[in-house]
Amino acid sequence: MPTVEKVARTDAGLASELRLSVMRLRRRLANERHPDNELSLNQMAVLGCLYRHGGALAIGELALAERVQPPSMTRTVNCLEQSGDVVRRPHETDGRQVVVELSDQGRARLLADRDRRDAWLARRLRELTPDERAILRKAAPILENLAHVD
Repeated sequence: MPTVEKVARTDAGLASELRLSVMRLRRRLANERHPDNELSLNQMAVLGCLYRHGGALAIGELALAERVQPPSMTRTVNCLEQSGDVVRRPHETDGRQVVVELSDQGRARLLADRDRRDAWLARRLRELTPDERAILRKAAPILENLAHVD
C-alpha cells in the first residue's frame, strides 16, 4: 500500500489525501462534542456563523454564509429558536426582514462545545513534534483559504 507521502506527490494525490484527512479530522472533532449537546452539526454551524458575525444576521445572510437555501435556513432557525439558542427580532431598516440573534444560551452552548473540541485538538497537537506543529501553523491559513474559495 502506498504511503501518504508517495500518493501526495501529484496534485490529484494530494487532493485525495487532504480530502480524506480533513473528513476524518472533522468526524473525530464531531465525536468530541459535549455529550449534553443535542444540536446537529448544521445547527451548531449556524450558531458559529452568528458568533463570528457579531451575533445577529438576517436569515438570507445566514443562508448565504452557510451556503444553503433560505427555506432550509428558516427550518434550522426555527429549531434553534425553539431550543432557546437564538431569538428573532425585526430588522432595523427593512420591515420585511427578520434578524436572528444568538441568545446567551446559544453563545454559552457554542463556546462550551468549542472549548471541549479545542481542548481535544490541543492535546493531540502536543503529541506532535515542534517541527510538525510549525508545519501545521503554516498550513492553517492555507487550509482556511482553500475552504473559502469557490
